[in-house]
Amino acid sequence: MTSTLSRRLTAEFIGTFWLVLIGCGSAVLAATFPDVGIGLVGVSMAFGLAVLTMAYAFGHLSGGHFNPAVSLGLLLAKRLPAKDFIPYVITQVIAATAAAAILYVIASGQAGFSATDSGFAANGYGQHSPGGYTLAAALLIEAVMTAFFLLIILGATDRRAPQGFAPIAIGLALVAIHLVSIPVTNTSVNPARSTGQAIFVGGWALTQLWAFWVAPLLGAAVAGLTYRFLTGDSGTAAAAREGQPVEEAVSDAHDAPIDLTTTETANDAAAVRRD
Repeated sequence: MTSTLSRRLTAEFIGTFWLVLIGCGSAVLAATFPDVGIGLVGVSMAFGLAVLTMAYAFGHLSGGHFNPAVSLGLLLAKRLPAKDFIPYVITQVIAATAAAAILYVIASGQAGFSATDSGFAANGYGQHSPGGYTLAAALLIEAVMTAFFLLIILGATDRRAPQGFAPIAIGLALVAIHLVSIPVTNTSVNPARSTGQAIFVGGWALTQLWAFWVAPLLGAAVAGLTYRFLTGDSGTAAAAREGQPVEEAVSDAHDAPIDLTTTETANDAAAVRRD
């Protein structure tokens, strides 16, 4: 049965919600908990595990983007139909904001909590960077980290890559990204995640939010175009909408999040049948 757009958007909502709730929740609730706080490493692991679990749970339904930058990179790599891009991004931002709202209510259950005073896991630069890093440093690390994140996603989900392991590679990549960039920006690489937290912090977080849209989207665009240049279009399309061995793949997904209607893909399928 084909995945309709509404079902794919529902999967994107759930996946993005989980990613923000677990990732930002670990930073807000558990990072500095007295004596047993999970710290930078724990927060990094939380983000990676969140995306890994949702990629396995819903990746076969929506593509498992959970991030406007990922959707842009996949769009430019011809993995996402252009007509689906805006609905995906809107859904991701709404889901991230909903997760931030739930997290805000939970955090407010502690006496004296203030989203503004605590930072509420919002992304920032300058005096709002955890390590006091400049805007230039923030833009550079966000663009570079997002670009490599997209390259890993595109490579791990290539039909020529080992099957079934993509979520592991993607989750570990997100862990590594957070380990490096939390001190600089609190790590975004995801404009939806940044937007949800900024709404509840207000003030400086909203003023600086533009950087956490521009840099990740720029990095994602570079990665999407670079991967197409490196591999060509035929190898970057999934074998089918849902996971199956390449030699048995049938392109039945006219409304799938990946374009499987290209001439090259059809020719590849025909060649498999002849063999």
